[in-house]
Amino acid sequence: MTNPRHPLLRALSGPPLRTTLLGLAGGLLLAGAQAQSGPEGAVDDEVDAKVRQALGAAIVLPSGPARVEIEVGRLDPRLRLAPCRRIEPQLTHAAPLWGRTRIGLRCVEGERPWNVSLPVTVKVFAKAPVIAAAVPAGTLLAAQHLTLAEVDLAADPSPAVMKAEDMLGRTLARALPAGSPVRAADLRQRQWFAAGDMVTVIARGPGFVVTGEAQAVSAGIEGQPAKVKTESGRILSGQAVADRRVEVSL
Repeated sequence: MTNPRHPLLRALSGPPLRTTLLGLAGGLLLAGAQAQSGPEGAVDDEVDAKVRQALGAAIVLPSGPARVEIEVGRLDPRLRLAPCRRIEPQLTHAAPLWGRTRIGLRCVEGERPWNVSLPVTVKVFAKAPVIAAAVPAGTLLAAQHLTLAEVDLAADPSPAVMKAEDMLGRTLARALPAGSPVRAADLRQRQWFAAGDMVTVIARGPGFVVTGEAQAVSAGIEGQPAKVKTESGRILSGQAVADRRVEVSL
């Protein structure tokens, strides 16, 4: 049972809540990662273990070395919460633990049940290609535009491109400052073919793959559906995945 004399619980049961609860981050050492804690120190062992378990199961780390920092924010200082003997962390499926998010704290054993939402910032640092010097929109990326640095992958919802070869020859959709990682949203979508072009169609179904040729009815833009017409006149809709190549799921 959680110690009712613990500073965290005393704060929860006292007058208007002034604690920052930065101590929730104390001792949260994920595999291969570091967490930072605030001046209040760590929570009691039971709450700390539950929060660590919840966070460790929810944060998906990239492949390769990565360093995680967890910053726990403040509860609303106007809150007045009833004393609680046992607190459980709650993770909502709608709020992934990546970047700025929230974690719930729920009183499951107390005078009156309560739920509060605590802001959390999860930073995931890893080595990735970044822009060596500021470049304008429309730049065709080449090796000289890139260098390697540690960046916060979770700072933006758009995923960072982790391999230089995946961005070389691509055009920037917007200007990027020096030191900025290149994210998927920063790259212009490629056009793999135009309407009227003959394309290779790869049709995939349960237990089979069929390859053939068809004529593009619409342009093949990366990440967008494309329509093709087979020799028999049938119209198929699929995804443009490479130069003059469409994949169709049957």
